[in-house]
Amino acid sequence: MRQALKIKTSYLIPLGAFLALSCPAAAQVQIENIQNDHLAISINGQPFSDFYYGRSHSKPYLAPLRSATGLVVTRRFPMERVEGESRDHPHHKGLWIGFGDINGINFWETEPESKASGNNPKTKGVVRLQKLESIKPGAKSGSVSAVFTWSAPEGRPVLEEQRKMVFYADDKIRRLDVDATFTARQTATFADTKEGFFAIRVADSMAGKNGGILTNAEGAQTEKDVWGKRADWVDYVGTVEGQKIGILILDNPRNPNHPPRWHARDYGLFAVNPFGEKEFDPHSTKKGGFVIPAGQSAEFRYRVIIHSGDESKKAMAHWYSDYVKGEK
Repeated sequence: MRQALKIKTSYLIPLGAFLALSCPAAAQVQIENIQNDHLAISINGQPFSDFYYGRSHSKPYLAPLRSATGLVVTRRFPMERVEGESRDHPHHKGLWIGFGDINGINFWETEPESKASGNNPKTKGVVRLQKLESIKPGAKSGSVSAVFTWSAPEGRPVLEEQRKMVFYADDKIRRLDVDATFTARQTATFADTKEGFFAIRVADSMAGKNGGILTNAEGAQTEKDVWGKRADWVDYVGTVEGQKIGILILDNPRNPNHPPRWHARDYGLFAVNPFGEKEFDPHSTKKGGFVIPAGQSAEFRYRVIIHSGDESKKAMAHWYSDYVKGEK
């Protein structure tokens, strides 16, 4: 397992200080703190998403995600109740990071109302903000850095996560990088389960059951040939308000267990899972799961691109190549 750099200690800026943050008028990525509960991110003068981190939330998440044309490409439930929208899996909130079994604790279905794991509160972990390290608006990009503690139900820390998100001021697409470094406060064992890890719940109208199409880097399409398979990237294309739209997730080749398997479903779940093995392929001879020894770290990086939905596989490959080379 590749060792990541340990989390650096940063100067703690009081949350209240961020409330007074005034983004420069020239900044194309603006970030505003709203009542110590969430950050409102806008790009080129238009809302992009909100990052919820307050104590009323059992885990941090970005919701909703919007295209450059303003289309909401993630499901609104459970944050909002929209007539006719699906209401399954209340733990599927916009874009989030979670995993179904770390040391026997469920960090995937953290919401009290979720019943998929038997609604047993004793097994449900919680991910809490430790500190906001920085909020940086900018002309070409803006970023947010924060530290979270992943804790057992009784409050015992399991992992410390340092997350950095970078938002780019592109004209025709929306581009987001997420870098999450996990340091084990105790030996952290990620079990072999399909429930995880870096995830988006797409808008109902985009879902495969409503005509959406999943395509991976190998050229495979549909849930049948994409779910559980290894790939550098997967693209989910559908329609929102009658307009074609796509969401592309790129896995960084430096991530552990690259290329990962994908927990991507026709009902709208779109997730990268670098740890699951037997649940995806019962005939696999490989060992699933992942262990971060106490005091050590592992880093995971992803890029999300929201695009028009008309891009070719060649364009996807070009975007992936740019990501690998670190071009911005």
